[in-house]
Amino acid sequence: MCTNQNTNCVSISSMLPNFTPKEDDMFSRRCIWVNGPVIVGAGPSGLAVAASLKRQEVPYIILERANCIASLWQNRTYDRLKLHLPKQFCQLPNLPFPDDFPEYPTKYQFIQYLESYATHFDIQPKFNETVQSAKYDKRFGLWRVKTVSRKGLLSSCEFEYICRWLVVATGENAEKVVPEFEGLEDFCGDVLHASDYKSGEMYRGKRVLVVGCGNSGMEVSLDLCNHDASPSMVVRSSVHVLPREILGKSTFEIGVTMMKWMPVWLVDKTLLLLTRLSLGNTDKYGLKRPELGPLDLKNTAGKTPVLDVGAFSKIKSGKIKIVPGIVKFGPGKVELVDGRVLEIDSVVLATGYRSNVSSWLKENDLAEIGIEKNPFPKEWKGEAGLYAVGFTRRGLSGASLDAISVAHDIANAWKEETKQHIKSVAALHRRCISQF
Repeated sequence: MCTNQNTNCVSISSMLPNFTPKEDDMFSRRCIWVNGPVIVGAGPSGLAVAASLKRQEVPYIILERANCIASLWQNRTYDRLKLHLPKQFCQLPNLPFPDDFPEYPTKYQFIQYLESYATHFDIQPKFNETVQSAKYDKRFGLWRVKTVSRKGLLSSCEFEYICRWLVVATGENAEKVVPEFEGLEDFCGDVLHASDYKSGEMYRGKRVLVVGCGNSGMEVSLDLCNHDASPSMVVRSSVHVLPREILGKSTFEIGVTMMKWMPVWLVDKTLLLLTRLSLGNTDKYGLKRPELGPLDLKNTAGKTPVLDVGAFSKIKSGKIKIVPGIVKFGPGKVELVDGRVLEIDSVVLATGYRSNVSSWLKENDLAEIGIEKNPFPKEWKGEAGLYAVGFTRRGLSGASLDAISVAHDIANAWKEETKQHIKSVAALHRRCISQF
C-alpha cells in the first residue's frame, strides 16, 4: 500500500473518489498536491535549499533517489578524500562547521556535518524515490513531477507531485562519465571508475593506469603511490596545477581576497607567479598549462584547477609517471599516442561526472528555459517556477549562495499567493454572511 505522511502534501486522487482516470491522465498514478516547491536531490545543494525555505516558513518536499543524504559523498568517494577548500568556504547556510573540525575536514567529517545539518533543520527527504519525468503543464501553470518509490526489493509505488515551483538540486555529478576505448573489452585486468575506487590497498605492487588528471586523478594516483603501487597518469590536455596553500594560506582564499581589488587577469598572473615559486615549472614534467589563467578558465569554461595535496612531488620524483593519450587497449597492455606500449595490471577511470537532468526534465533543458543564459547571479532562476542549485560551477559556497537566492525568491512568491488566497477566502466569507 502506498502512503504519504508529509503534511505539506494533499492527495488529489483521494478528493475525487468517483473519478475514472484515462490513460496518461494526471490522476492515473497517486497524485499529490504540494503546498510549496518540490526539491529534487538531497545532496548539499538540496539540503541548503530546504533549510533556507524552513527559515522562511515555506513548506516543501525533497525527493532523493538514494537511501541517504549526500549519496555521492557517502557512496562514491575514495577514503582519503578531504575538502580541497577551507571549511569556511564549504559550510551550508545558517550552520557553520564545528569549531573542533580541522581546516580541511575529511569526507567522514563532512558527511557528519551534513547529517547534523539535516537534523538541525528537521529535513526529512523522501528516500528511494526516483524522478522519472518533470514537465511543466502550461494549461494549469503547474509542474507535474512523476516518480517511482521503491519499497523493498520487489515493491514499488508511483506518484505524481503537482506543484508551482520545481527546484533542481541534483548537481553536476549525478552520473559517472565512462568513455569508450578501443580494445578495453579485451583488457584482462581490473577496470573501474574513480567513483568506485576506495583505497589503493588492493593495488599494492600493481601497475595502474589512471585515466584523467583532474583533482580525482591526482589524488587517486597519490593514494596508489602511498600504497606501493606504480601509477601512470594519462594527461591528454593542458591543466593548471596550483598548491593548495601558499605560505600557509589557502590559495583559494588568497585568490578570493585579491579579486576584491584586482581584475581576474592580474589575480591569475599573481597566482601563477606564486605557484612557479612554490612548485617550479610544471610543463617540464608533462603538465602543460593552458593559455588562459586558472580563474579565467574556471569562469569561462568551468574547468577547475587542480589543488595539489602531494601528488606533484611524486610526479617530480618519477613515482607517478605522466603519459599521453590512449590509442587502444590490449590484453594486459595499453598503446599510447606517442607509440609506447605499457604493460599494466589495472585501470582507474578518473574521467569525471555529468548531470542527469536532461533524462527527466522533459521538453526542456536548463539552457532552453533560461538557467544558463542569464548572467550571474541570476542563473539559478529559470522560467515558469523552475530553479537550479549547484550548477554554477562555484563549488559548495556557490551552491549555498544559489540556495539562499532560490529560497528567498520562492518565499516571496509563496507568501504573496498565500496572502491573495486568504483575501479571497475572507471575501467569500463576507459574501456568505451578507446572505443572512
